[in-house]
Amino acid sequence: MHATTIQQAIQQLKESIFVRVRHRALLQYIEAPSIDENQLFFLLLPFLNGESWHEGIQEGATTVGIIQASLFEHDKIKEKEATSKEQQLTVLSGDYYSGRYYEILARTGNIVLIQKLAQGIVERCEQEIAAYEHTYRTMEQWVENLCVIETAIIRKFYEAHCFDKYSATMMHILTIQRLQNELDACSQHVSTAVGRAMEKCFGADELKHLLAEAIEAQRKTLIAELATLQLSDELQQFIWRIVKVETR
Repeated sequence: MHATTIQQAIQQLKESIFVRVRHRALLQYIEAPSIDENQLFFLLLPFLNGESWHEGIQEGATTVGIIQASLFEHDKIKEKEATSKEQQLTVLSGDYYSGRYYEILARTGNIVLIQKLAQGIVERCEQEIAAYEHTYRTMEQWVENLCVIETAIIRKFYEAHCFDKYSATMMHILTIQRLQNELDACSQHVSTAVGRAMEKCFGADELKHLLAEAIEAQRKTLIAELATLQLSDELQQFIWRIVKVETR
Protein backbone atom coordinates (compact mmCIF):
# COMPACT_ATOMS: atom_id res chain seq x y z
CA MET A 1 0.00 0.00 0.00
CA HIS A 2 1.92 3.02 -1.29
CA ALA A 3 1.46 6.53 0.10
CA THR A 4 0.02 7.61 -3.26
CA THR A 5 -2.61 4.87 -3.06
CA ILE A 6 -3.48 5.88 0.50
CA GLN A 7 -3.95 9.50 -0.55
CA GLN A 8 -6.04 8.45 -3.56
CA ALA A 9 -8.38 6.42 -1.33
CA ILE A 10 -8.79 9.42 0.99
CA GLN A 11 -9.53 11.74 -1.93
CA GLN A 12 -12.09 9.31 -3.36
CA LEU A 13 -13.92 9.18 -0.03
CA LYS A 14 -13.74 12.96 0.27
CA GLU A 15 -15.23 13.41 -3.19
CA SER A 16 -17.98 10.90 -2.38
CA ILE A 17 -18.89 13.01 0.66
CA PHE A 18 -18.86 16.25 -1.36
CA VAL A 19 -21.13 14.71 -4.01
CA ARG A 20 -23.67 13.67 -1.38
CA VAL A 21 -23.90 17.10 0.27
CA ARG A 22 -23.27 19.47 -2.63
CA HIS A 23 -25.93 22.16 -2.84
CA ARG A 24 -25.63 24.95 -5.42
CA ALA A 25 -27.34 27.65 -3.35
CA LEU A 26 -25.19 26.95 -0.27
CA LEU A 27 -21.98 27.02 -2.32
CA GLN A 28 -22.84 30.51 -3.55
CA TYR A 29 -22.47 31.92 -0.03
CA ILE A 30 -20.35 29.55 2.04
CA GLU A 31 -17.37 27.30 1.49
CA ALA A 32 -17.56 23.59 0.72
CA PRO A 33 -17.87 21.46 3.88
CA SER A 34 -14.74 21.18 5.99
CA ILE A 35 -13.46 17.64 6.14
CA ASP A 36 -10.45 16.49 8.14
CA GLU A 37 -8.47 14.15 5.87
CA ASN A 38 -6.82 12.51 8.87
CA GLN A 39 -10.25 11.44 10.10
CA LEU A 40 -10.99 10.05 6.64
CA PHE A 41 -7.72 8.12 6.80
CA PHE A 42 -8.86 6.41 9.99
CA LEU A 43 -12.26 5.62 8.54
CA LEU A 44 -10.41 3.83 5.73
CA LEU A 45 -7.60 2.31 7.84
CA PRO A 46 -9.17 -1.18 8.08
CA PHE A 47 -9.65 -1.22 4.28
CA LEU A 48 -6.14 0.10 3.67
CA ASN A 49 -4.81 -2.63 5.97
CA GLY A 50 -6.53 -5.40 4.00
CA GLU A 51 -9.65 -6.03 6.09
CA SER A 52 -12.77 -7.39 4.39
CA TRP A 53 -14.59 -4.40 2.92
CA HIS A 54 -17.78 -4.08 0.92
CA GLU A 55 -20.07 -1.41 -0.48
CA GLY A 56 -22.13 -1.22 2.70
CA ILE A 57 -19.05 -0.44 4.81
CA GLN A 58 -17.92 2.18 2.28
CA GLU A 59 -21.38 3.75 2.45
CA GLY A 60 -21.07 3.81 6.24
CA ALA A 61 -17.69 5.53 6.01
CA THR A 62 -19.22 8.15 3.71
CA THR A 63 -22.02 8.67 6.22
CA VAL A 64 -19.55 9.21 9.06
CA GLY A 65 -17.71 11.77 6.93
CA ILE A 66 -20.98 13.65 6.42
CA ILE A 67 -21.72 13.51 10.16
CA GLN A 68 -18.31 15.01 10.92
CA ALA A 69 -18.89 17.76 8.34
CA SER A 70 -22.28 18.52 9.84
CA LEU A 71 -20.91 18.81 13.37
CA PHE A 72 -18.01 20.96 12.20
CA GLU A 73 -20.36 23.43 10.52
CA HIS A 74 -22.33 23.77 13.75
CA ASP A 75 -19.06 24.24 15.66
CA LYS A 76 -18.25 27.26 13.49
CA ILE A 77 -21.14 29.30 14.84
CA LYS A 78 -21.27 28.25 18.51
CA GLU A 79 -19.69 31.47 19.70
CA LYS A 80 -21.41 33.82 17.25
CA GLU A 81 -24.92 35.05 16.82
CA ALA A 82 -26.23 33.71 13.54
CA THR A 83 -27.27 37.12 12.23
CA SER A 84 -25.48 37.45 8.90
CA LYS A 85 -26.63 35.56 5.83
CA GLU A 86 -23.35 33.61 5.85
CA GLN A 87 -23.78 32.58 9.48
CA GLN A 88 -27.41 31.61 8.97
CA LEU A 89 -26.48 29.53 5.94
CA THR A 90 -23.67 27.90 7.90
CA VAL A 91 -26.26 26.74 10.44
CA LEU A 92 -28.54 25.56 7.65
CA SER A 93 -25.68 23.73 5.96
CA GLY A 94 -25.06 21.72 9.12
CA ASP A 95 -28.75 20.87 9.29
CA TYR A 96 -28.76 19.97 5.59
CA TYR A 97 -25.80 17.62 6.02
CA SER A 98 -27.59 16.07 9.00
CA GLY A 99 -30.60 15.37 6.83
CA ARG A 100 -28.38 13.78 4.20
CA TYR A 101 -26.72 11.35 6.59
CA TYR A 102 -30.08 10.39 8.13
CA GLU A 103 -31.35 9.70 4.63
CA ILE A 104 -28.35 7.54 3.74
CA LEU A 105 -28.49 5.61 7.01
CA ALA A 106 -32.21 4.97 6.61
CA ARG A 107 -31.63 3.64 3.12
CA THR A 108 -28.91 1.23 4.24
CA GLY A 109 -31.19 -0.36 6.84
CA ASN A 110 -28.12 -1.08 8.98
CA ILE A 111 -29.74 -0.80 12.40
CA VAL A 112 -26.56 -1.62 14.30
CA LEU A 113 -24.65 1.17 12.56
CA ILE A 114 -27.52 3.61 13.09
CA GLN A 115 -27.60 2.83 16.81
CA LYS A 116 -23.83 3.04 17.19
CA LEU A 117 -23.52 6.35 15.38
CA ALA A 118 -26.38 7.81 17.40
CA GLN A 119 -24.53 6.80 20.57
CA GLY A 120 -21.34 8.38 19.23
CA ILE A 121 -23.08 11.67 18.44
CA VAL A 122 -24.59 11.78 21.94
CA GLU A 123 -21.21 11.05 23.59
CA ARG A 124 -19.48 13.71 21.52
CA CYS A 125 -22.11 16.37 22.18
CA GLU A 126 -22.14 15.61 25.92
CA GLN A 127 -18.39 16.22 26.07
CA GLU A 128 -18.68 19.42 24.04
CA ILE A 129 -21.33 20.69 26.44
CA ALA A 130 -19.10 19.76 29.39
CA ALA A 131 -16.30 21.89 27.94
CA TYR A 132 -18.47 24.97 28.45
CA GLU A 133 -19.19 24.22 32.11
CA HIS A 134 -17.38 26.53 34.52
CA THR A 135 -15.86 23.76 36.61
CA TYR A 136 -12.24 22.92 37.32
CA ARG A 137 -10.90 19.75 35.77
CA THR A 138 -7.45 18.19 35.65
CA MET A 139 -5.41 17.95 32.46
CA GLU A 140 -6.16 14.21 32.38
CA GLN A 141 -9.87 15.02 32.37
CA TRP A 142 -9.40 17.54 29.56
CA VAL A 143 -7.51 14.97 27.50
CA GLU A 144 -10.34 12.48 27.97
CA ASN A 145 -12.86 15.17 27.05
CA LEU A 146 -11.05 16.04 23.80
CA CYS A 147 -10.46 12.38 22.99
CA VAL A 148 -14.20 11.67 23.04
CA ILE A 149 -14.98 14.77 20.98
CA GLU A 150 -12.46 13.82 18.30
CA THR A 151 -12.94 10.05 18.17
CA ALA A 152 -16.35 8.90 19.46
CA ILE A 153 -18.06 8.63 16.08
CA ILE A 154 -15.22 6.81 14.31
CA ARG A 155 -14.93 4.48 17.31
CA LYS A 156 -18.62 3.63 16.98
CA PHE A 157 -18.12 3.00 13.24
CA TYR A 158 -15.36 0.54 14.15
CA GLU A 159 -17.60 -1.16 16.72
CA ALA A 160 -20.41 -1.59 14.20
CA HIS A 161 -18.08 -3.38 11.77
CA CYS A 162 -15.86 -5.28 14.25
CA PHE A 163 -12.77 -3.17 13.58
CA ASP A 164 -12.20 -2.48 17.28
CA LYS A 165 -8.50 -3.39 17.15
CA TYR A 166 -7.83 -0.09 15.36
CA SER A 167 -9.59 2.04 17.98
CA ALA A 168 -6.72 2.65 20.39
CA THR A 169 -4.32 3.80 17.67
CA MET A 170 -6.97 6.05 16.11
CA MET A 171 -7.86 7.55 19.48
CA HIS A 172 -4.25 8.35 20.42
CA ILE A 173 -3.47 9.97 17.08
CA LEU A 174 -6.58 12.11 16.75
CA THR A 175 -6.19 13.15 20.39
CA ILE A 176 -2.57 14.17 19.72
CA GLN A 177 -3.76 16.16 16.71
CA ARG A 178 -6.39 18.02 18.76
CA LEU A 179 -3.98 18.69 21.64
CA GLN A 180 -1.41 20.00 19.17
CA ASN A 181 -4.02 22.28 17.59
CA GLU A 182 -4.86 23.68 21.03
CA LEU A 183 -1.18 24.13 21.86
CA ASP A 184 -0.55 25.94 18.56
CA ALA A 185 -3.55 28.20 19.16
CA CYS A 186 -2.39 28.98 22.71
CA SER A 187 1.18 29.71 21.55
CA GLN A 188 -0.11 32.02 18.81
CA HIS A 189 -2.56 33.76 21.20
CA VAL A 190 -5.52 32.51 19.15
CA SER A 191 -8.69 32.03 21.18
CA THR A 192 -10.67 28.79 21.07
CA ALA A 193 -13.64 27.85 23.27
CA VAL A 194 -11.83 24.89 24.80
CA GLY A 195 -8.59 26.85 25.06
CA ARG A 196 -10.28 29.60 27.07
CA ALA A 197 -11.85 27.04 29.39
CA MET A 198 -8.53 25.26 29.95
CA GLU A 199 -6.74 28.56 30.49
CA LYS A 200 -9.16 29.39 33.30
CA CYS A 201 -8.09 26.15 34.99
CA PHE A 202 -4.32 26.50 34.60
CA GLY A 203 -3.31 29.91 33.26
CA ALA A 204 -1.74 30.43 29.83
CA ASP A 205 1.88 29.49 30.61
CA GLU A 206 1.03 26.40 32.63
CA LEU A 207 -1.47 25.34 29.98
CA LYS A 208 1.21 25.30 27.27
CA HIS A 209 3.44 23.18 29.50
CA LEU A 210 0.64 20.74 30.33
CA LEU A 211 -0.45 20.42 26.69
CA ALA A 212 3.12 19.63 25.62
CA GLU A 213 3.37 16.99 28.37
CA ALA A 214 0.03 15.44 27.38
CA ILE A 215 1.09 15.24 23.73
CA GLU A 216 4.34 13.50 24.62
CA ALA A 217 2.52 11.03 26.90
CA GLN A 218 0.09 10.19 24.09
CA ARG A 219 2.98 9.68 21.65
CA LYS A 220 4.74 7.27 24.01
CA THR A 221 1.55 5.26 24.41
CA LEU A 222 1.07 5.30 20.64
CA ILE A 223 4.50 3.74 20.08
CA ALA A 224 3.54 0.84 22.33
CA GLU A 225 0.14 0.49 20.66
CA LEU A 226 1.55 0.44 17.13
CA ALA A 227 3.92 -2.34 18.15
CA THR A 228 0.91 -4.60 18.73
CA LEU A 229 -0.96 -3.61 15.56
CA GLN A 230 0.21 -5.17 12.32
CA LEU A 231 0.39 -2.36 9.78
CA SER A 232 2.46 -1.96 6.63
CA ASP A 233 5.48 0.34 6.69
CA GLU A 234 3.60 2.78 4.44
CA LEU A 235 0.65 2.98 6.83
CA GLN A 236 2.95 3.48 9.82
CA GLN A 237 4.84 6.23 7.99
CA PHE A 238 1.56 7.94 7.13
CA ILE A 239 0.53 7.77 10.78
CA TRP A 240 3.78 9.29 12.02
CA ARG A 241 3.43 12.13 9.53
CA ILE A 242 0.03 12.93 11.07
CA VAL A 243 1.60 13.33 14.50
CA LYS A 244 4.60 15.17 13.00
CA VAL A 245 7.24 12.67 14.12
CA GLU A 246 9.98 11.41 11.83
CA THR A 247 9.81 7.65 11.27
CA ARG A 248 12.56 5.80 13.05
